[in-house]
Amino acid sequence: MRRYAVTIFFSAFLLFQIQPLITKVILPWFGGGTSVWTTCLLFFQVALLGGYAYAHWSSSRLRPRSQVVLHLALLAVAILLMPILPGPGWKPADPGRPTLRILTLLGATIGLPYFMLSTTGPLLQRWRSLAMPGASPYRLYALSNVGSLLALLTYPVAVEPVLSLRAQSFAWSAGFVLFCVACALCGASIWKSASAARQSRETRRSPAERDAAAPRLAAKILWLLLAANGSLMLLAVTNQMCQDIASVPFLWVLPLTLYLVSFVICFERDRWYSRKVFWRLEVVAAGAMVWALARGPVADVLTQVLILSLGLFAGCMVSHGELVRLRPAADHLTSFYLMIASGGALGAVFVSLIAPRIFRFYLELNLGIWTTFVVALVAYFYSSSASAPKSGRARSIAFVTMAVLGVVVLNAVLTLQALAELVGYNVALRNFYGVLRVEEHDPGVPLRHRFSLFHGRISHGWQFTDEALRRLPTAYYGESSGVGLALRYFPHDKPLRVGVVGLGIGTVSAHGREGDCYRFYEINPNVGLLAKAQFAYLADSSAAYEIVPGDARLSLERERPQGYDVLVLDAFNGDSIPMHLLTREALEVYRRHLAKGGLIAANISNLHVDLEPVVWGVGEALGYRPLMVDSPGDWQGRVSAATWVLLTDNQEFLNRKEVREAIAAARVPERRVVWTDSYSNLFTLLNWR
Repeated sequence: MRRYAVTIFFSAFLLFQIQPLITKVILPWFGGGTSVWTTCLLFFQVALLGGYAYAHWSSSRLRPRSQVVLHLALLAVAILLMPILPGPGWKPADPGRPTLRILTLLGATIGLPYFMLSTTGPLLQRWRSLAMPGASPYRLYALSNVGSLLALLTYPVAVEPVLSLRAQSFAWSAGFVLFCVACALCGASIWKSASAARQSRETRRSPAERDAAAPRLAAKILWLLLAANGSLMLLAVTNQMCQDIASVPFLWVLPLTLYLVSFVICFERDRWYSRKVFWRLEVVAAGAMVWALARGPVADVLTQVLILSLGLFAGCMVSHGELVRLRPAADHLTSFYLMIASGGALGAVFVSLIAPRIFRFYLELNLGIWTTFVVALVAYFYSSSASAPKSGRARSIAFVTMAVLGVVVLNAVLTLQALAELVGYNVALRNFYGVLRVEEHDPGVPLRHRFSLFHGRISHGWQFTDEALRRLPTAYYGESSGVGLALRYFPHDKPLRVGVVGLGIGTVSAHGREGDCYRFYEINPNVGLLAKAQFAYLADSSAAYEIVPGDARLSLERERPQGYDVLVLDAFNGDSIPMHLLTREALEVYRRHLAKGGLIAANISNLHVDLEPVVWGVGEALGYRPLMVDSPGDWQGRVSAATWVLLTDNQEFLNRKEVREAIAAARVPERRVVWTDSYSNLFTLLNWR
């Protein structure tokens, strides 16, 4: 019946519209990094598991009319929770336990509505099978994934640019009410259905009769593992993309889209999954991903995105294709979906909660590439051994033998690659905010001997060990850099008060003079630990310093005006500044903390994102005269090429000879982009080559 198809489609659309919406709301509260998205995905997968468990329990334990009554009652309670925007009281006061706080926040705000939407697919498919005995319900699963795809694709194009977050939440809430009405109409159909009465009689059959055609335990385990592997690949590829490129919503949505496309293809038509095609594609994709992992951020954006996307799609097609080949009859539909949801939750739990505790680096993708082959091979052999004729078994055995040898070789390559990550560092720490490691360089060359801090695989500063060089500001903070000009030539008749968003290794403090005060805002506690234990910039600085834990913007919003002469923006997630720190509203917060004639210095140096139009556009919108300062690197490796944008109306500073020379040589971007808290699109600023 059409009402079932429409309701399932609409529920899937709402289910995946709420994901980017709620994540965008809370992203700035927890640092703006990729881990916020992956933690949200963990919640979504676990909530989906809860919804599928409810559908399985109610379908197997309750009579149809009791199912309808219970379901509609829960929907009524969920309506009372509208709208779904979390209030400002949920903003964290400190950076501790971010994963638990995100999960708690999501559970309290969207938990019940999301749970009810997640039950719709399996429950209404079961209701439809009762109303229309003999009709296969599995195509409705493909239809639900089409709805999910449409939600993901339309959000950045048709929703985010047009509606504020508040308007989005009200529109979504209205849509949820309409969904509840549609669900009630489906319930009314089942209430009147003669098939429901027949099903009630079926439930009185003996347990032996009902379990005669039940799937084997081995099949159920394979359902779980195949689904878990797809989920593992989804989150691992998302992490890999964002740590080497940028924490961009597009790079969250793209992997999730490919993941859903694989479900649509595999569940819509059996013949659309061809082992000959997709197993070969998986072999090619796995090899390409191994190469991309070795290249890291050196490869251009387009190459990385294409290879990782191909690898994810091929891996999901093989996993989900073999999953569909093992699907049971419609009588066991809800248990099948329950195992799929359990596998999805298992993969998400592993990447979000377990991997950060057992791996010092991002090795989840290495593991996922390998397990894709292993689990799919087991599933292939399991399904083929029962169905293949004797004449074809020799060929199957030959295929499996070659495949096993391939897995052994792949395992060796991935292991060597993982071992390469595990050597060559002095200290490595991993937490919710990413992987930090300290590396030593040129230990046998006194004038080049130095230690560097890496976030993921992006360098965030280094310090020389030689006594004559250790206090030298290096990397992006040299004397001729934008921040160097700001701190050296800012007019002052008293010690400077400097705010710094992002600590790094504390290199900025090398510019400090006696009496100056440097106040660092840092959300990642591991950064502070390494800056003090492995580097000496803070200890050697002539200026006093303090470190404020937590997200810089939230801290500045809560504080009284600090009267900073210079405010330095130098917070990075991997290779890019978190977007919520560059919106118009964020710049207004910074301006409130500046002394009269104060200056904002934003470090926009990175490999893959062109942030010039954003800082320039927002600065002009607030009445500043932006000044872009490009400083070259040197052959000695003491400073690197850097790009800073300075925002100030301080004419005395702008009239300094050194500053005028920098202004004369400054570039002016051709376009302007003004980000707001409601809309910021980093995708258009990516340097694809």
